[in-house]
Amino acid sequence: MPKVDLYNMNAEKVGEIELSDAVFGVEINPYVMHQVVKMQLANKRQGTQSALTRAEVSGGGIKPWRQKGTGRARQGSIRAPQWTHGGVVFAPKPRDYSFTVPKKVKRLALKSALSSKVADNNIIVLDELKLDAPKTKTIVEMLKKFDAKKTLIVVKESDEVIYKSVRNIENAHVIPVNNINVYDLLKYEKLIITKDAASKVEEVYA
Repeated sequence: MPKVDLYNMNAEKVGEIELSDAVFGVEINPYVMHQVVKMQLANKRQGTQSALTRAEVSGGGIKPWRQKGTGRARQGSIRAPQWTHGGVVFAPKPRDYSFTVPKKVKRLALKSALSSKVADNNIIVLDELKLDAPKTKTIVEMLKKFDAKKTLIVVKESDEVIYKSVRNIENAHVIPVNNINVYDLLKYEKLIITKDAASKVEEVYA
């Protein structure tokens, strides 16, 4: 089982914690991580792009000049794609880009992402993360002590105080453990996770 140091908010080591091999020690699979990230990004797309084809632009109901004898190229409509204000060839239309991958693939991708953080020593486990009132300065100081520049903070449950303390910090993001996902894990270099949140992850995914 991978062993990592346990820290408090002052970046002081207060002990060690053993993480589950089944979640934090699996073989890293880049392919499934790529598949799941691609799915997440595709599912975020609105797909509302639209342009008019030659059948939809206004005008052009009459042939601009006769077929033969004018010396000019034959034309059937002034709204053909080669004309100014003409329709668009293969115009994009609203569509749904979303797709799904099997649950087992999602689970494996998440485990791979978590294991990669452990393998790269980019995981910091906190004994607790608690503030009495929103205080961005406290979180900034904590991140500086850990030398964490681009950081994802995972807490056990949604906490308005922690959220308000982190939301204005550049390159820092906080999510409850229920919202943990592959894209965020890979987007941020460091992972700061509370001991309770790590236990919850192991409980769900082990």
